[in-house]
Amino acid sequence: LLTEALLVFSPESSPLRSFSRKVKVRVHWALQLLALLCALLGLGIISYNKHLNGKAHFVTWHGLTGLLTVLYTCMQCLGGVVLLYPKLVKNWTLAKLKLYHATSGLVGYLLGCTSLMLGMCSLWFTTSVTGVSWYLLMLCPILTSLVIMNQVSNAYLYRKRSQH
Repeated sequence: LLTEALLVFSPESSPLRSFSRKVKVRVHWALQLLALLCALLGLGIISYNKHLNGKAHFVTWHGLTGLLTVLYTCMQCLGGVVLLYPKLVKNWTLAKLKLYHATSGLVGYLLGCTSLMLGMCSLWFTTSVTGVSWYLLMLCPILTSLVIMNQVSNAYLYRKRSQH
């Protein structure tokens, strides 16, 4: 859902291209909130399962980056609320808030992709998925990360050009 929420603003691939910015912001907000709720639910289920089986929590790189990603996403959502209500912060322009939110969102997205890729390196995953399939699955977060990074950099460059 994070990818879809970010691509809402893409001028090249958004299914909402013809919609107003206000509609795009609301769809982005709803998808991000849904993604966060799914992440929190997943974290809760995994923690409960580990508790039931007497296993340690957050001892792998995948577990640690996953927890960090969920916490980071919570903070990023708070940053999104600031964008909805920019008068909550004084001495910040809306343009700067948008730029910081987009940039920190990219960092969070890349953190999530890293966690996903670390999960794909786990013993369970590498015994379940082998051969070419594993490489194709590993390619998915890499390619989506490149698309998202391109979108954020294009938005930044577009904003820079429109200011001059």
